[in-house]
Amino acid sequence: MSTFDVERARFNMVEQQIRTWEVLDTDVLELLFTVKREEFVPAAYRSLAFADLEIPLGDGQSMWSPKLEARALQELAVRPGERVLEIGTGSGYFTALLAARGAQVTSVEIHPGRAAAARANLVRRGFENARVEVGDGSRGFGRDTYDAIALTGSTPILPEAFILQLAPGGRVFAIVGDAPAMTARLVRKDAAGTASATDLFETVVAPLVNAAQPARFVF
Repeated sequence: MSTFDVERARFNMVEQQIRTWEVLDTDVLELLFTVKREEFVPAAYRSLAFADLEIPLGDGQSMWSPKLEARALQELAVRPGERVLEIGTGSGYFTALLAARGAQVTSVEIHPGRAAAARANLVRRGFENARVEVGDGSRGFGRDTYDAIALTGSTPILPEAFILQLAPGGRVFAIVGDAPAMTARLVRKDAAGTASATDLFETVVAPLVNAAQPARFVF
């Protein structure tokens, strides 16, 4: 693809997919032009970098569609200097978007090989404010608190651990439920420590490895 074709495809992605999904924050839209999505897409799928679909990463995991990445970024409204926890690094692209907003990002990836590849992607593009840890973050990670938390895989239930890891004023973006009925949810914690949830839209994405499960009756 020529440089012109790439930039035309990027422009079309923003105008035809992302704006129509209620993503109107100009800062978010500008990042989609400056953080090059194609540089984080596996080589075999690079021609599909701007298509309205999920891109396979292996092991049953995928990159979110561009419109979901942009909408989640807008809903989290990350500000410079905030501390962000991402569960599920994938290719590192959403990590890069968070870091490009000036956040200090800790991203957790359960697959060591994918974590190494994402770390290399981020280093190659100069994102010094993002670090990738290998671990299972499906029920929270570590003891630190964060201003924003993003789960890039779905979870049948949202563990309380994520709410406990929010600083006052913090928010969690998670896709909650079982296929085919999943809901993108934003949970906010106020200064008094009270959490409230807003359901944003319906979607379906692959679950986190070891995602928390509700108690189920056995007959």
